[in-house]
Amino acid sequence: MLQEIIESKLTDTFEPSYLSVVNESYMHNVPAGSESHFKVVIVSEKFEGLRLIGRHRQVNQTLAEELANHIHALSMHTYTEHEWQQHNQIAPDSPMCMGGDK
Repeated sequence: MLQEIIESKLTDTFEPSYLSVVNESYMHNVPAGSESHFKVVIVSEKFEGLRLIGRHRQVNQTLAEELANHIHALSMHTYTEHEWQQHNQIAPDSPMCMGGDK
C-alpha cells in the first residue's frame, strides 16, 4: 500500500515526533480505491533552521520515486516542534476538489 510506503520513508528519514499521512484521493475525480492524492503533516527536529522550501525539498527528495510514478498530488505541512505547538497541533484542512472544469 502506497500510504504505508510514504509513512515508512518519512519516518526513517525524519524521525518525526508526529506524522500523519492521509489518502485524500476520495476527494478527487479518481476511481474508488485510488492512491494518488495525499496530505502529509510532519513534525521533526530535522526541520529546525530550514525555510519552508528547504523542508519541502527534503520531503520531495525522500518521496522522489513515489512522486515520479504514483502520486499525482502531495499536500505538505512541515513543522518544527515549536511551530507545531504554536499551531495547537492542528494542520489546515484540505479543500474539496472542484474538478478540472470548475
